[in-house]
Amino acid sequence: MSSSDGPASPYATLAVSRPAESVTHVELHRPKKLNAMNKAFWREMVECFNEIADDQDCRVVVVSGAGKMFTAGIDLMDMAGDMLQPEGDDTARISWNVRKLIARYQETFSVIEKCPKPVVVAVHGACIGGGVDLITACDIRLCTQDAWFQVKEVDIGLAADVGTLQRLPKVIGSRSLVNELALTARKMYADEAKSSGLVSRVFPDKEAMMAGALEMAGEMAARSPVAVQGTKLNLLYSRDHSVAEGLDYMATWNMSMLQTQDVMKAAQAAMEKRSPKEALFSKL
Repeated sequence: MSSSDGPASPYATLAVSRPAESVTHVELHRPKKLNAMNKAFWREMVECFNEIADDQDCRVVVVSGAGKMFTAGIDLMDMAGDMLQPEGDDTARISWNVRKLIARYQETFSVIEKCPKPVVVAVHGACIGGGVDLITACDIRLCTQDAWFQVKEVDIGLAADVGTLQRLPKVIGSRSLVNELALTARKMYADEAKSSGLVSRVFPDKEAMMAGALEMAGEMAARSPVAVQGTKLNLLYSRDHSVAEGLDYMATWNMSMLQTQDVMKAAQAAMEKRSPKEALFSKL
């Protein structure tokens, strides 16, 4: 998962690598700035995940942070101009431009959710503010024992506006806990994050976590991309729709997706008592 050589071109804030077959590693890479999210980051995440979505050689994504922590959240010094001095001649035009700006920032994390490839995020140290927006857009969340999470926005005078308030209630079962975290900006540590459902696994350190994330990614990457990507898309659909709507969508989805050689390949592997990972599936 090398990041010692710095970010891969053309990104200034991300290091992108291929640590295993069909697995792409996206590392937040501003370690000297604690991976704070500057203007370049908000643009580059969209460019990166749009490229990943179309990359047939990628089946799973792992996201992590370089240096001491996952991310300190928004880079206030870099972003202050956009936030505090929006363009416009009057209230209506200023507001219009602010809305466009916020929508653009929202896309930075929505693009992760829209990416058909499963995204595993591995958090170590602090995950503050915009970091929570980011991880709640991912499919699987892992962390280290020393990790902590903070919905920081009320401490800087605003309501979180790029995904946390919309996605965190879908992730954590307790609405009361979500409200508490968002309204008090208190820190949530690893054990509570796991018990509440924010993360699914806690590892003793970053090395063990990255090994676990890669192993998990490899399990998904070895299976049918038709099955894996279809599962992600239908899980997201079911989250936002009724059971009846989800079943109807699933039937419509699989009326075409079942017509794939992948089903026969997986069935043959099972009959031969081979792991489904031993079947060779075409790119999607």
